[in-house]
Amino acid sequence: MSVPPKTKTRTLTQSNRITAYLFLLPNVIGFLVFTLFPILAAFGLCFVKWDFANPMEFVGAKNFLKLFRDDGFQVSFWNTLYFTIVSVPLTIASALGLAMLLYQKVKGMKFFRTVYFFPYFSSMVAVAVVWNMLYHPTMGPINHVLRLIGVQHPPDWMTSVVWVMPAIILMSVWKQVGYYMVIYLAGLQAIPEQLYEAAIIDGVNPWQKFRYITLPMLSPSTFFVSVLLVINSFKVFDQIIIMSDGVPGRAMYVLVYYIYYQAFQLFKFGYASAIAMVMFLVVLVVTIIQFKFEDKWVNYHSM
Repeated sequence: MSVPPKTKTRTLTQSNRITAYLFLLPNVIGFLVFTLFPILAAFGLCFVKWDFANPMEFVGAKNFLKLFRDDGFQVSFWNTLYFTIVSVPLTIASALGLAMLLYQKVKGMKFFRTVYFFPYFSSMVAVAVVWNMLYHPTMGPINHVLRLIGVQHPPDWMTSVVWVMPAIILMSVWKQVGYYMVIYLAGLQAIPEQLYEAAIIDGVNPWQKFRYITLPMLSPSTFFVSVLLVINSFKVFDQIIIMSDGVPGRAMYVLVYYIYYQAFQLFKFGYASAIAMVMFLVVLVVTIIQFKFEDKWVNYHSM
């Protein structure tokens, strides 16, 4: 007896659906184990006192109230803001400048694009070790160049409470600028050439073309880049733990480092989870504000 066409179609659809679910299953398991469960666990730990060796003790909101009296948390918060406020505009300006420079139709430009993208996929450990050598106070090439141009006492970059944060910011910008440069290059390729041709006919100068055509047309790219950069700047940790281990003083205390310090050096898992929740809320609020003002300056329409 032959199978009706509708039954055959239904069986095939069900089989395809099961196949799709099986392909998705590893990602779903990974998300549950490595993302959702840690988030729920961290949320639960916010309200307990636990050092891993003794039983948990419910403390309610005391972990959150303690934040207001903890000057270490306040220093970490302001240092994170310092890193964000300086590194985000600097990365955007550098990535945009590089993209404009490498968008020129000159022979060998693909090679230079690859060179500038190379630091992004390099190991952070290797990059941090190299930059630690560059920052060496007596043998580092940076201080050597500074002495050549007349700076008598160049800074001890990684041991000075004043200069260690700019040193980390400079390295971080160099490390990630290639990735955002690629985003801007894609944005530049999407700008219609007719806009520039019309501008030339109208007699505008290069600065006016950049100010009134390139920047507005790149605003979606700039918005995307700024959202990513702000989120990533709040998560800064790798370069700090490798290059400075949180010293000198508390100059390198940032939020993620302070969470690590409280959890894995002082074993205050509940308090560390409370800091993590506060950091999450801060990033969430900043991101919502960015999306709230998106319509004010982002142009999604061709001129």
